Amino acid sequence: MAEAHSAVAFSFTVTPEGVDVSVNHEALKAVWYSGLRSWKKRIGRMKNGFMNGVYPASPVHWFVTLAVVLGCSLLDIDISFGWMRSIQSLSRVFQANEPLNACVAVVMFTTVLWIIMIVTLRYTLKLLLTYTRWMYEPRKKMSLVTKIWLGLVSLFVGRKPLLYSYQGSLPKLPVPSLDDTMSRYLRSVRPLLSDEKYRRMESLVEEFRNGLGRKLQRYLVLKSWWSTNYVSDWWEEYVYLRGRSPIMVNSNFYGMDAVMQQPTTIQAARAANVVYAMLQFRRVVDREELRPIMLNKTVPLCSWQYERQFNTTRIPGIDTDTLMHWKDSTHIVVYHRGRYFKVYIYYRHQLLTPAQIEHMLQQIVDDCQTPMVGEEHLAALTAGDRILWAKARATHFSRGVNKTSLDAIEKAAFVLILDDEPRDIATNDSEKLDDFGHAMLHGKGYDRWFDKSFTLVVCSNGRVGFNAEHSWADAPIMGHLWETTLADEFELGYTDDGHTKGQMKFMPPKPVRLQWELSKECQGVIETSLCVARDLLSDVDLHLLIHDQYGKGFIKKCSISPDAYIQMALQLTYYRDAGKFCLTYEASMTRMFREGRTETIRSCTLQSCAFVKAMEDPRTTTKERIRLLQAAGETHQDSCRDAMTGRGIDRHLFCLYVVSKYLGTESPFLKEVLSEPWRLSTSQTPHQQTDKLDLTRNPEMISAGGGFGPVADDGYGVSYIIAGEDVIFFHISSKKSCPLTNSTQFGNILVKALSDMKQLFVDL
Repeated sequence: MAEAHSAVAFSFTVTPEGVDVSVNHEALKAVWYSGLRSWKKRIGRMKNGFMNGVYPASPVHWFVTLAVVLGCSLLDIDISFGWMRSIQSLSRVFQANEPLNACVAVVMFTTVLWIIMIVTLRYTLKLLLTYTRWMYEPRKKMSLVTKIWLGLVSLFVGRKPLLYSYQGSLPKLPVPSLDDTMSRYLRSVRPLLSDEKYRRMESLVEEFRNGLGRKLQRYLVLKSWWSTNYVSDWWEEYVYLRGRSPIMVNSNFYGMDAVMQQPTTIQAARAANVVYAMLQFRRVVDREELRPIMLNKTVPLCSWQYERQFNTTRIPGIDTDTLMHWKDSTHIVVYHRGRYFKVYIYYRHQLLTPAQIEHMLQQIVDDCQTPMVGEEHLAALTAGDRILWAKARATHFSRGVNKTSLDAIEKAAFVLILDDEPRDIATNDSEKLDDFGHAMLHGKGYDRWFDKSFTLVVCSNGRVGFNAEHSWADAPIMGHLWETTLADEFELGYTDDGHTKGQMKFMPPKPVRLQWELSKECQGVIETSLCVARDLLSDVDLHLLIHDQYGKGFIKKCSISPDAYIQMALQLTYYRDAGKFCLTYEASMTRMFREGRTETIRSCTLQSCAFVKAMEDPRTTTKERIRLLQAAGETHQDSCRDAMTGRGIDRHLFCLYVVSKYLGTESPFLKEVLSEPWRLSTSQTPHQQTDKLDLTRNPEMISAGGGFGPVADDGYGVSYIIAGEDVIFFHISSKKSCPLTNSTQFGNILVKALSDMKQLFVDL
């Protein structure tokens, strides 16, 4: 309660006898520790900034260089080609003695030589990381060039990097050539168009390629020279922040608990350990001690997205939202039974222990106070229309206690929801699985603060999950936090009776109840947003599928990538469900480049369609079906490699479209392309991004992954996680209002498709 103490740290009263001054020493101590912690973090950031600035070199190299230069100087060997003599002659102007002049010359030349070495190492590494042909070569049959490249990269990446050490060495995302993108686009839509429509599209492409496209491409190349990443800033602004529809279901995504273990059923205890583990992760990120993720243990991925994982909130606006990030936060906000509490996580200059956090959370659970008027449904504002929320925020939350309480929520490290209902993840009960997914995706529409970077949800029986806002980062970043959190929670452990381990050395501060003064007009706006949220969430058809007949272990024996195999299964499933093919989206990352986010893999190809048709044609032999499946898988892998190496289609077209809007020009081609619906939107949830999680030794820690809402009104959203060797989890979403879709039916067809594909190799 440092804020409360600081308000009364110093007070005085005027009496007839004089001025009576009162000083609260405990409060002054709290203020002192708060400032001390702030300065420590600033110094730490300065130190890390310096270390990142010189990486892959280090200060040790400066001393080594100094020793070499000094040794050569003592031996009268001039390795500076006269530079040090020139420096010494300049030093004589200050009438310093000769030994001092010599020392100054040595130090200055050493420093210049060290800086040259830093720049050389950094740009050499950046040049090496622009090479991407290694991704197209089989691991066991690498070319000589790739082997040499691999050795050089291993030599230049350095040792013990900080989280952001490679940021200055990562190459920029290249702008694909216009001709390549046009050719790839035509190839991607060929299986979806009739001959007549395809000829029309060819005509639009040629008109764009030889006309307006050239002009737009020049502007885009110019932007790529000037900006760090030619896509990411526009993608964040126009795809996420400028969207005026509700972010609940339409944008936010969710994650789920480990399936096969439930370490405790005590809500406050489970929440305390998970909160503590997350705060430990935040500390590691703040100190940049988290190791950068290395692709194939060699190529570093961009770590930029970790910066806004904590202490971040999306602020609504009339035309566009903004992301607000604070460097630090000493509290979280807890929601329980319609009430909001501010809970301090730092006290007396230290992070509170799990036992102390459990004590505070149990106080909230045991609190019998009722919500204030309008408080229970307050978060519905974040689930409804963005313009309505922006106006309400400016009108009703810009002053007084409402502003103070809203600031507490927005500046919190994250929001914790202590649900008042038990939920379970029963592998043999699909209804319970679906119910858990619904609870994490949207809850009741008013019990999740959807604007926070993420909201941790703990059910009354101890089950956990999260809901994450999407604009600040992509799912792998939250996945990394979630994996590490569950692994650290496993290490923290619980007592035999289900409570957190350890003793409280001192009593933690009491949770602070947030106060609200919500007028009838404000309550009306809240209820309007709640109606929008309820209409939206009631239309979500979500089905979770645990496929345990086989998994990655069997698929790898079929000489095909597991991801490509699943994508072909989804193509077969959609064709059997809808009777046709559709434009299919699979998210791929571009984090091999600085500030890279995602690119689209167009999974519906000529080769995938040929395989699906062969599966539906009884005259096709098993051997031919396998050949077509493997060919489709290889095509898909090439598309994935193209997307990861900056040769994708859709981000390039998107940026060309944005340029055309800035120039005030219309392109029939771009307008048509950008309006095409993705009726099958898919994403693979990555796992094992941390070496703390060993699924071989602890298979019970397998997570069910997470999911998202449907992208198209008449389509499906499918998220999947390949968990271990024998299990695949699918999260299938669609809209109940669409008569053409049914998530449960899609799941049943998917199980049959996976079974039919396995049978191909069994019968061989």
